[in-house]
Amino acid sequence: MLTFQKLETERIVLDEVKMNDAPYVFAALSDHSVTQFYGMEPLQSIEEAERVISSFRCGLQEGRVIRWGMFCKEEGHFLGTIGLHQVNRSNRRAEIGYELHPDHWKKGFATEAMKAVLAYCFNELDLLRIGAMVYPKNKASAALLEKHGFIREGLLHSYYYHGGKAYDANVYALLREEWEEAGKRK
Repeated sequence: MLTFQKLETERIVLDEVKMNDAPYVFAALSDHSVTQFYGMEPLQSIEEAERVISSFRCGLQEGRVIRWGMFCKEEGHFLGTIGLHQVNRSNRRAEIGYELHPDHWKKGFATEAMKAVLAYCFNELDLLRIGAMVYPKNKASAALLEKHGFIREGLLHSYYYHGGKAYDANVYALLREEWEEAGKRK
């Protein structure tokens, strides 16, 4: 069973995404520059954003998803989300995903959130493997993963389908022992 735990970093709070955050979720996920690498079409309404938030809650209750909203500590702004999906506690693995509103790109927020979530995955959930699927053209996401020690394991052809087109995905993974070893070197 998954339980929600609030996380904090130097500049951000990782907290539950609530229905009153729907306008901010909509602002991020209705932006094509965000969704082009998200595996979905841009949202068209606040109601669709509310359904996304509901899916986070249902996924948590079912023990397969945990999603945090990223909020700036200083101003309280909603930055984006980060979370785990395809959580498999018996096999001690999950996949990580994230998105930021473009106003908050290249400011180090995703790096900070990733560090906190990985520590939670390995220390609190006792997972052994965190995977990620990344569009080959999404250089920023690949760089974020590699910065945290993820290794590209291969390419899945036609893994995503949206907008009437199939897209490949690079498979990345970080193993617990690699994460621990990297922590010892720092």
